Amino acid sequence: MTMTIPNMLTTLRLLAAPAVAVMFLYFTRPYADWFALLLFVGAAVTDWFDGYLARSWKQESRLGAMLDPIADKAMVMIALLVIVGYSSMSPWLVLPATVIAFREVFVAGMREFLGTTAGTLKVTSLAKWKTTAQMVAIAVLFAQGVFEHYLVMSSWGMSGEMIADVVAGKLEDLQGLRWKYTGMIWSGRLGMALLWIAAALTLITGWDYFRKALPHLRD
Repeated sequence: MTMTIPNMLTTLRLLAAPAVAVMFLYFTRPYADWFALLLFVGAAVTDWFDGYLARSWKQESRLGAMLDPIADKAMVMIALLVIVGYSSMSPWLVLPATVIAFREVFVAGMREFLGTTAGTLKVTSLAKWKTTAQMVAIAVLFAQGVFEHYLVMSSWGMSGEMIADVVAGKLEDLQGLRWKYTGMIWSGRLGMALLWIAAALTLITGWDYFRKALPHLRD
């Protein structure tokens, strides 16, 4: 087992996955959202960085090849659990999250069954776009939580009618409610749209992997 710098970065990303959930145990919101967002974005950046270093320094290894997809899936799955758990359980959020979770479990099961044969199945560039779409969507949804809780903190003690009047421009915006509300709405819409795109790409790549694996699954 060779612990090169790329492998160390991958290991740190793997350890960061449960830390995203732990943030919500030890910190109140919106601080937990901030820490989770920064931790998730930092881990997503290392996803590109460790692969780039491994190729540039010719330090690609079997350990890195094994840990890299595990770290990616752990980050995505745990982050989705946190987001769904702290949301209003909207079906528009739960459904794409379920699609992503199902695909990852299904493909992981096939890889375990195929054993060494799984390494011969070529990963398409679309699979990389799938992972990118998932991570960007999750980062934007974490950002929505930040906007939402700063909006709540700034409007504490105000009635719903007063908040609506401030957002509509009928009252003076002394607390910056308008830009916080706009940020919350648009980050939520963008994050949801990106999550659906990620779910679609997840289904397509999952079907592609199953199609390639099918000859090896037949007796």
